Amino acid sequence: MREALFIKKNKDEWLKAQLMPADDPDEMAVEFTRLVDDLSYAKTFYPQSKVTRYLNAQASKTYMSIYQNRKEERNRIAEFWKKRVPLTVRRHHSVLLLCAALFITFFIVGFYSSKYDESFVREMLGNNYVNMTEENIEKGQPFGVYAAGSSLLMWLGIMINNLTVAFGYFLKGLFFCFPVLFSLVNEAIRLGAFEQMFFAKGLGLQSVLTVFIHGTLEISAIVIAAAAGVVIGKGWMFPGTSKRLDAFMRGAKDGVIILASLIPVFVIAAFFEGFITRHYTMPMFLSGFILAASAAYIVWYYIIYPIQVGKRVREKTSTAESV
Repeated sequence: MREALFIKKNKDEWLKAQLMPADDPDEMAVEFTRLVDDLSYAKTFYPQSKVTRYLNAQASKTYMSIYQNRKEERNRIAEFWKKRVPLTVRRHHSVLLLCAALFITFFIVGFYSSKYDESFVREMLGNNYVNMTEENIEKGQPFGVYAAGSSLLMWLGIMINNLTVAFGYFLKGLFFCFPVLFSLVNEAIRLGAFEQMFFAKGLGLQSVLTVFIHGTLEISAIVIAAAAGVVIGKGWMFPGTSKRLDAFMRGAKDGVIILASLIPVFVIAAFFEGFITRHYTMPMFLSGFILAASAAYIVWYYIIYPIQVGKRVREKTSTAESV
C-alpha cells in the first residue's frame, strides 16, 4: 500500500485517538492495539517516514494513559475543567448565544411592561412578595429579605433550590427544547419586573449592586443550564447526517458536561446570597468588585477560554494532518 493511501485510510481514527481519547479502559485498549498494528505496518514499509514517528508518539501516549497511576487520575479531573468542558461549550456557543439573547430581550420586555403597567409586577411576582418589598422600602430596608434567617441555612437552601431549577431546565430539553425556552423567557420577564420595582422607587443602582452580588453568577448559570437543555433537544430534533439516537446521545453527554460545570457556580452564588448579599450596606466599590469579578469569570470561562482551547486543538489537528 502506498504511504499516501495508508494515511488517508487511517487518518480519521488517529486524530480521534489523539484529540478525543476514550475514557473507558476497554476502548482505550482497542485504540492502543489499533495504533500498535498501524505502527508495525508503518515501521515495516515506511521506516523513515514522519507518519512512523507520529504513530510511535501516539502509541506511547496511549500506553501511558492505560497504565496511569492515581496521580494521573487526579490529572483527569484537571483535564475535565481545562479541556473537556471548554471544548464542549465551544461546540455549542451558538446555543448559549441564543439563550443569552432571549434572556436579555425578555428581561427588557419585563422591565418596561412593569414600568408602564403597575399591576404587571404583581402578576409576575405575586402580591405577597410585592407587599413585603414595599413595606421593607418604607422601613428603609429595601433588601431586608436577604438579611432574614440563618446565613448557613439560606446558603444551603438556595444552593439546593438553584441546582434543582437547573436540573429541571436540563430535563425540559428532552421535550423538543420549547419548555426550557419558555421557562427561560418567563424567568427573564420576572427578573425585569423585579428590577423595575426598585428603579421606580429610585433604588435602581443600589438594587443592581445588591442583587447582582449573587445574581451575576446565579442568572448566568441559569441561562447556561437552559442552553444545556437546548443542546439535548437540538440533538434529538436536528440529528443532521447522524442517526437520531446517536445525535441525541451526543447531545445528552454534552449537556451533562455543561451542567456539571455549573455546580461550583451555583455553590458560590448561593454562598454570596447567604453570607454577603445580606450586608447590602457595604461600600459600593466592594459590591461592584464582586459583581465585576463574577462577570469576568463567566465571560472568560464560558466565552473566551473555550475559543482559545478550540483554536489550540484546531492548530494541533492541522499539524497532524500535515504528516
